[in-house]
Amino acid sequence: MFVQARRDGYEITTDAARVDLGRVHRWLSEESYWATGRPVDVVERSIAGSTPYSVFAGDVQVGFARAITDGATFAWICDVFVDSAHRGRGVGRWLVDVVVEDLTARGVPRFVLATRDAQEVYRRSGFAELEGAHRWMEIDRRPTRAAILGLS
Repeated sequence: MFVQARRDGYEITTDAARVDLGRVHRWLSEESYWATGRPVDVVERSIAGSTPYSVFAGDVQVGFARAITDGATFAWICDVFVDSAHRGRGVGRWLVDVVVEDLTARGVPRFVLATRDAQEVYRRSGFAELEGAHRWMEIDRRPTRAAILGLS
């Protein structure tokens, strides 16, 4: 089943065959702070292991996000990116709202995401700081960890 939504000349789809891998890889590996240098094979595997949500303006992909989920209890929304030429039009918020609405309709009640600097954007979609963050633990071996945490 493919999710499709349209608004103001944009379309969102979960059709993985439509993901422009080269474009998404460039955005993540060259333009994002959290995935700088991520190899194309890792981007490809990450898309294959999750549900991709792609935003198109005509035939050109202009946005991307993916959700990692068990489809029943939990989803992590990540790699949210909107091409700079399409920012400031509400595309990112709409993309996140569509992801949450789609997975909520499938019965998923809990969502998390992480951001260094876009808390206000995600608050408008209903997100809040993680309650009980002291209970969460991690192993983080990413080479971009310092940048993600704003330490570099």
